[in-house]
Amino acid sequence: MDLYQFNKYGQHAIVQFRPPLCHELAGESFVFEMDDGCDYTLNFKSGEDVQWSADTTQQPKHEKYMCLKADDNTYLVSYELDGLNPRVNHTFVIDRENMLVTRIISSIGKNGRWPYLMTTEIEFGAIRQENVEYKSYPRHTRTSDMIGNVVEWAYGSEMSTAHVYHDANFYRLTFARSRAESIEAAREVYAFNNYVLNLPSSDEPTDYIKIKNGMYLVSLTEKNCEKLLSPLVGFRSNTLCFLQNYGNGGYVVGRAFGTTTTDKGDLNTNIMIGAYGYFNGISDEELQNMLTDPNPFTV
Repeated sequence: MDLYQFNKYGQHAIVQFRPPLCHELAGESFVFEMDDGCDYTLNFKSGEDVQWSADTTQQPKHEKYMCLKADDNTYLVSYELDGLNPRVNHTFVIDRENMLVTRIISSIGKNGRWPYLMTTEIEFGAIRQENVEYKSYPRHTRTSDMIGNVVEWAYGSEMSTAHVYHDANFYRLTFARSRAESIEAAREVYAFNNYVLNLPSSDEPTDYIKIKNGMYLVSLTEKNCEKLLSPLVGFRSNTLCFLQNYGNGGYVVGRAFGTTTTDKGDLNTNIMIGAYGYFNGISDEELQNMLTDPNPFTV
């Protein structure tokens, strides 16, 4: 839903509250020792150029990256692999406080039945340290800490959504109750309701990952909407990740990667976002039901 509003109302709708891109990693180099056995080297040549390689057999490649900070020691880095079709994105949560890393590889075009469908692969690992022995633990980890909560996220002055974290493998989307007074917000609610009426529910696959106390990575992929509606809505099987910091009232930095179909053809999405959030008190019956209603996409 976020990307549909992004195209309908303009770029400011989803990136207005995004902080400036972070260039602090320029000149630094990291080796990420991933638990799948594939080490990644990222050499940040500048504030925009990163040279990367996966294990020692691959020739290093240069990509244009984007980076945002979730706190003083945690970075969200994203880059799309240049020249690949179908497209591929690499995203890393670099946690320098605990010297850990989470990697997300997002790929389009691996499914023959639904060519727009996004495949998302998540792996955990550690940041290599000089003169420090490699250890296989601790790690960032999947968690159920957030289940049972509803959080409203404001991406801009006229753009808000509410995330319903009701299941360890799914999330639900609804409109933000607190900002339904303005004309633009009312239009968003109208667009959202028409979208929902065409689906059994807004459930989409989601991974919840604990980065540290008070910080979580929420990675969701719009798959059910793509399978059932395809181009009818406009946005396709996009993947969004939200690095959420609840230590200072609730703020998120994130990445959106995927495709939007328009009457002029497909548009590629690869953007960084930011949003302010707060926990909803779940005061109305509809929100309460969204936390307990059965998921029609599961048995």
